Amino acid sequence: MEKDQNRQEICLRDLQLPQDLKKLDLYQCRRLTKEIRGILVRTISHNGGHLASNLGTVELTLALHRVFESPQDKFIWDVGHQCYTHKLLTGRLHEFSHIRKEGGISGFPKPMESPHDAVISGHSSTSISSACGIAEAMRLKGDTQHRVIAIIGDGAFTGGLAFEGLNNGGKKKLQNLIVILNDNDMSISGNVGAVSGYLRSIRESEGYVRRKQELEGNLRNTPVVGIPTIKVLKKTKDSFKRIVIKQATMFEQMGFVYLGPVDGHDQQELEDVLNTAKRYDAPVFIHVKTIKGKGYLPAEKDPTQFHGVSRFDIMTGNPEVSGDDCYSAAFGKELTRLAAEDKRICAITAAMEFGTGLQYFEAEFPERFYDVGIAEQHAVTFAAGLAASGAIPVFAVYSTFLQRSFDQLIHDVAIGGLHVVLGIDRAGFVGEDGETHQGTFDVSMLTAVPGSVIYSPVGYEELRQCLRRAVFAETGLAAVRYPRGSEKGLTFPGRPETNYSFIDGESDVLLISYGRAFESLWQAHCTCEKIGYRTSLLRLTRIFPVEEDLVEQALSYRTVIFFEEGRGYGGISTIFGSLLAQYGFTGRFVRVSADGFQKQASMPVQLDKAELSAPAVCRYIYAYGTKS
Repeated sequence: MEKDQNRQEICLRDLQLPQDLKKLDLYQCRRLTKEIRGILVRTISHNGGHLASNLGTVELTLALHRVFESPQDKFIWDVGHQCYTHKLLTGRLHEFSHIRKEGGISGFPKPMESPHDAVISGHSSTSISSACGIAEAMRLKGDTQHRVIAIIGDGAFTGGLAFEGLNNGGKKKLQNLIVILNDNDMSISGNVGAVSGYLRSIRESEGYVRRKQELEGNLRNTPVVGIPTIKVLKKTKDSFKRIVIKQATMFEQMGFVYLGPVDGHDQQELEDVLNTAKRYDAPVFIHVKTIKGKGYLPAEKDPTQFHGVSRFDIMTGNPEVSGDDCYSAAFGKELTRLAAEDKRICAITAAMEFGTGLQYFEAEFPERFYDVGIAEQHAVTFAAGLAASGAIPVFAVYSTFLQRSFDQLIHDVAIGGLHVVLGIDRAGFVGEDGETHQGTFDVSMLTAVPGSVIYSPVGYEELRQCLRRAVFAETGLAAVRYPRGSEKGLTFPGRPETNYSFIDGESDVLLISYGRAFESLWQAHCTCEKIGYRTSLLRLTRIFPVEEDLVEQALSYRTVIFFEEGRGYGGISTIFGSLLAQYGFTGRFVRVSADGFQKQASMPVQLDKAELSAPAVCRYIYAYGTKS
């Protein structure tokens, strides 16, 4: 104890990072991990973000930077939401208080932000494939000194792309590839499926690394054997495997050296296994056990709630906003009510039970609830199989993750005319998660799918009506898209069960929109009307296919302005404008849409930058309207 007290105390701000990390002893490392966890909890409690996943990888990240040389060695963070400690250890401490804020650093890896971020990452299961490409590029350049390390969680490991990467990496025998499985038995919700069970069986067995190191130690102390034999055993994987373990893991059968399981919170053990991995001239798979939420008791007790959080109180762990008052909850509760009416209705999630509001369905109808893990492609094709056999499957998925299953929507659902319902959550802007998570592509995707129908409600009651119609009134691919957050409680003219609503403002200017963006139109309409600017409004609810009689009605206006919280190219605004032209429209058509990639900022800021906020709509009314 006295020796520890005499050690120099260190803190992040005093270090040249990441190079000074190699100078620390284990006592100083433990002190540093404690400081890092404090920074994570304080910052995320104020800014929101991914807490539990980052708390679980502090020691692992520190070990990586102590053993390897970033950025020459490349770290590929799968999904990327566990990279906060990596950012702190690569010179971004002073910017960290602004993480996920407008103008601040991203909550995900971003190469344009730092050379230590090797690739952009925001979706799951991509790291091994990316690492294989980078490792092969290193080989082509003649770089034999450095490694590419993919860090993937056991939740992301259920995605098929992860196994495609493993298959390729093992087949190519990429000698500079290391894959680290961060195994905390969690994705966003608890892990499911055979892969999870397999990893659990490995965790419960005696550690392979420990037995390997014990054998090496015994061999070193045996004069007749010595170092040369150890080297031979390292290179002769099959022989070594028969000595150390009785049965090969599937990772070894795929061509990897398997090391683990390793305690992901034991700094010395982590560094030992990483140094061991560096000595192999073969692809290596390291199995690391961690605790999601490590070091902050509320997150350890409920890692699902603290996976991605808004602001919360550090002392109690209570978030500022209840999750019961949001579109996701309204969707989940209504689907549960519909399922009570019809036993054919099934609910599917890709490891997002709580994020999509399906916990209500699972509680009432567990036999019809399916969590397929992080496997959106499988989810859609699985839904197609259910539909082909007479069920009514409803797949609830974030808009950004639906992108991963585009081929399945066309090939497995649409060609056969199967009735599959999509609950597209987080449609439109999502705020601080930034470019990788914005829900601005689902409409332009689905309009390209023949036979698809898209609903975009405003408010909970309209959501309930649209979901009922999608489930019972449609026959093919039907989607209901709704935004992140809660309804504003605005009241609009028109009935929620209709496809559209006209608001005649006795004006020659027509404003059109749907979903959350229409709230801005309504607020701007009411504001401008008070000062003498009159406008007519068209609110679309069943937004696709576009009803051509609406296009005919729009022909009588001098100016038509379409506001769309999504990509305009391939979106409803482009389709509507094209139909107007076909019908001989001679007036002015203006399209305002969210094209490109939106950086992290609050949703109000994002709406204003895209000219979709109420003040921005007012500016269009002033520019194109006439004052009465």
